[in-house]
Amino acid sequence: MLNFLHKKAVASAFPAAPSMGAVVLLLGTFASPCALADISDTIKPYVATTYAYDDNLMRLPDQLVGFDGPRSDTSRLLQAGFLFNRPIGRQILTGQAKWSKVSFNRFRQFDYDGKDFLADLEWHIGNHLEGHAGASYAQTLTPFSDFQSTVRNLRTELRQYVDGAWRFHPSWRVRSGYTRERYTYDLPAQAFSNWTEEAAELGLDYLAPSGSRVGLQLRNLDGSYPNRAGNTAAVFGNGYRQDEIKANIYWTLSGVTQIEFLGGWVRHRNKMLSGRDSSGKNGRLSVYWQPLGKVRFTGMAWREFGSVDNSLVTSSLNTGASLGSVWTVTSKVSAEAQLRRVRRDFSAVSGFALPGDGRDTTSTASLGLSYAPHPKVQLGARLFHERRSGVSIVDSGNYRAKGISFNGSVQF
Repeated sequence: MLNFLHKKAVASAFPAAPSMGAVVLLLGTFASPCALADISDTIKPYVATTYAYDDNLMRLPDQLVGFDGPRSDTSRLLQAGFLFNRPIGRQILTGQAKWSKVSFNRFRQFDYDGKDFLADLEWHIGNHLEGHAGASYAQTLTPFSDFQSTVRNLRTELRQYVDGAWRFHPSWRVRSGYTRERYTYDLPAQAFSNWTEEAAELGLDYLAPSGSRVGLQLRNLDGSYPNRAGNTAAVFGNGYRQDEIKANIYWTLSGVTQIEFLGGWVRHRNKMLSGRDSSGKNGRLSVYWQPLGKVRFTGMAWREFGSVDNSLVTSSLNTGASLGSVWTVTSKVSAEAQLRRVRRDFSAVSGFALPGDGRDTTSTASLGLSYAPHPKVQLGARLFHERRSGVSIVDSGNYRAKGISFNGSVQF
């Protein structure tokens, strides 16, 4: 689903582990069959660690030196948690809980403890009614790409949802759902961006015998910024409403190619400042292609409203494309690559006359390799390069960044 202010809980791009020697020792200890025996068929505990290097941790513009001299830093992450899966009659309860400790070598003021919880109930009533209900909570370091600060700034996301579908005919289904999301920042300078959104949707789908789907979806969003009042609300607004009508298509073109499309007309209205209302086409197209058994490609293109972690503007009109591939080299080794390019237009929805054309463009490339010496042990490495040309007034100046990370995990 497209969401005007859907904020992805982006993990810090610089997690890491104690030391590579400690990682090898830890994974070697768990490599014995006894250590990796299942503790439970319902609860699956795991531990993970990552070591990472980033040459521009705070995503500073090219012309600026680092706040503390060098821009680069290494970081270490230790994580413990568990997955669970519990059938209850025809219902299925799944979820996870994990706790993380992230520490930096140079910028130690950013050290933090992360939390991530999720629970989902897949429910069924009779043979024609089904859906999901659940909630999630995540606490992580706010990405530096849109908000630079030398003080730690944690972002908390709380999401609650319920949805259901009624298959009243073998080929027809009606569905509806409700979602509530809330984002809060612990840094007072960014409390301006604290945000809550409620979304309700209704859809009708035709289900073809081939597995394809064609439908229509209506959606209404109601967003608010509780910390904006008085003159602040008069300048920036204190909320919005958004109405959407979109086609919802999943087409099984062949055994190796599937196409997914969600798009149509969107109208966005500012609750206080009607002069900043906007409307137009929004949509996302995804193509899945698996020409060979061991190689998969995913291509996407989109034009949709998105969120910005910034104190001047909080949203943008995003257009972009990405191409990703996964190659299963052997039963134990896989490689992946991704290219992504996104252009954000801030002026289109903020109502402000920004310098230049009021846009930024970010290009990202990454390569990853993973190795599973045991079904419950995973080792990996990843390289990335990121480049942005942007608008410095909204903390989106020109910058370049690259880095590498190594990770390992063990499930019991």
